[in-house]
Amino acid sequence: MNKKILSMLSLCQRAGKLVSGELSCEKALQNGSALLIIIAEDSSDNTKEKFINKAFYYNISAVSIGTKEEIGKAIGKDFRAVIAVCDENFAVKINELLEL
Repeated sequence: MNKKILSMLSLCQRAGKLVSGELSCEKALQNGSALLIIIAEDSSDNTKEKFINKAFYYNISAVSIGTKEEIGKAIGKDFRAVIAVCDENFAVKINELLEL
């Protein structure tokens, strides 16, 4: 996974604009605060399908990158299968980095 993306996730976490864990990400999608969903590539097929469908329903971008360990380490937590970026500027920048 790109180091720039990992550092953006770390900054986003420190700014308090990131939600991690399945339940928290579901709530963020439902209340409209989530702007980008990041799903670990090694998460279960059910988790991937669930969050891709939810993101599609709420018209939010969803990407599958990195491993649970990489994502968790980047945000200073244990393994994380799903995280939600809740800031427009961070979401735009991460999407730009993903397109490179």
